[in-house]
Amino acid sequence: MIRLAPELGGRRESGRIRRLRQMLRDLGKRVPVSQRFRDGLEHAAMSTAAALAAYLPTQALGLREGFWAAITAISVVQSEFGATRTTARDQFVGAAIGGVIGVAVVLVTGQTLLSYALSAGLSVLCAWLFNVASAARLAGITATIILLVPHPGTSAQHMMLSRVTEVSWGVTVAIAIVWLVARLDRRTRP
Repeated sequence: MIRLAPELGGRRESGRIRRLRQMLRDLGKRVPVSQRFRDGLEHAAMSTAAALAAYLPTQALGLREGFWAAITAISVVQSEFGATRTTARDQFVGAAIGGVIGVAVVLVTGQTLLSYALSAGLSVLCAWLFNVASAARLAGITATIILLVPHPGTSAQHMMLSRVTEVSWGVTVAIAIVWLVARLDRRTRP
């Protein structure tokens, strides 16, 4: 039996692939608690280090809402460097698309509920059109931040630049932390 699989972007998935995916899930459940604890502890340490390293210098960098850098760093950190790079790309591209579209819509139509709906929808659509569907939800989230988060005394353009800068900083820190851990891990393992 063949069905459409959302994980494969709508491409057909064979029964064999489905069974292999289920076997991987089952294997993951059989990992001993001690190994899950070690893996979880390592991931928690990386996430915490990345969040702190992303947040602490934000005031000195002129970023008023450094928590966005910390949130981004936590969401980008993955157990493997390749997965971290992919997530980082999605975060940056999604923020850029959502930010640019959010500002453009505000400049053309003003800041209304209809403008929000338009910018969120266009952001998701553009991510798909640029062939980065994995960044679509992040584009919509950034458009939401631009249009729905109050920012008195700050223009939408300034808010967009701030968000993209904060996301970029969080992405950079997360990549650096995971890269460093991967390098150290290779040196300490036989």
